[in-house]
Amino acid sequence: MNLSYWEYQTWLSNIDFTVVGSGIVGLNCALYLKKMYPAAKILVLEKGPLPQGASTKNAGFACFGSISEILADLKLHAADEVKELVQKRWNGIQLLRENLGDINIDFQQHGGHELFLETHNILYQRCLDTLDEVNRLLLPVFGAKAFEPHENSFNFKNIQEKYITNRFEAQIDTGKMMSGLLRLALKSGITILNSISVEEFVENQDTVVVKTKQFEFHTRKLYVATNGFASQLLKEKIKPARAQVLITKPIKNLHIKGTFHLDEGYYYFRNIDDRILFGGGRNLDFKGEETTKFGATELIQNQLETILSESILPNTPHEIERRWSGIMGMGHQKKPIVKQLSNNVYCGVRLGGMGIAIGSLVGKELAELM
Repeated sequence: MNLSYWEYQTWLSNIDFTVVGSGIVGLNCALYLKKMYPAAKILVLEKGPLPQGASTKNAGFACFGSISEILADLKLHAADEVKELVQKRWNGIQLLRENLGDINIDFQQHGGHELFLETHNILYQRCLDTLDEVNRLLLPVFGAKAFEPHENSFNFKNIQEKYITNRFEAQIDTGKMMSGLLRLALKSGITILNSISVEEFVENQDTVVVKTKQFEFHTRKLYVATNGFASQLLKEKIKPARAQVLITKPIKNLHIKGTFHLDEGYYYFRNIDDRILFGGGRNLDFKGEETTKFGATELIQNQLETILSESILPNTPHEIERRWSGIMGMGHQKKPIVKQLSNNVYCGVRLGGMGIAIGSLVGKELAELM
């Protein structure tokens, strides 16, 4: 791009902080930097016309992990580490609510329910048997018993007789959340440039040269907040993970309320505007879904439609209106990577599919690394 003097002077000169990624982490990082350094010139670069990745593609779950997810985490992490992970998710959601307000994100606390398919007898029984143990572990986080059995009040089919419910789980409107963050950033004087893809950066002694497909410029500090796409810029241990989603057309008298999990959290659904939003199925093809390409596959979409028809809406006519996908950042650990990489470069990535829960907190911690 052949920039004019005015373009370069206005948007790309004397940059104090550049944030790569305008998702929940990137915008929170920029907002906290502006709060700490009001006179700073802050630039946010976004490769998509809208925030890409997972921030605008998710299901809007303000969740902490279903009971089976907690048990799966306990196999890989010490009990105190799992408690710390859940604590961060809880703190992150409270921070999100504090920053934007419940009305502005349509925060609704109807509880989160984990369903177990009829064929998952062993998993179901193990979760029931460990309820007290998990509740004791997480008591310091919630201040009360979190998980409890719940009757099949929504009449789902082909599942075990009871759900296991986390009564603290909630839901939000993802679009309203991101719109609110963008408004705050612009109101604060933060510059956001869309459709700008960062290809590489080179660090000098006091500055970082940022090279995009369109132009290059200097910035004093660089913050990478691209989560599932982070491996394209960094050498950190992050794997992209595509999540496929579908949503139905409006369904008259849809009585389902709350957030719902299936199969250790690999499937999830909710009611939004009298529609069922249903996503997941990554476990059907882990390797194939380890991609930064958006799109849908017949294997996963067919399974989503089968579960939707046979278990979620078995006696309710419905039509699919839209399908999409988002890209998450995963790793061998659930703990996000928030660290200083060099003198002038920082990163806040690998949110592990919990962006709504921990994104605000990770953004704050990333800014505070300065």
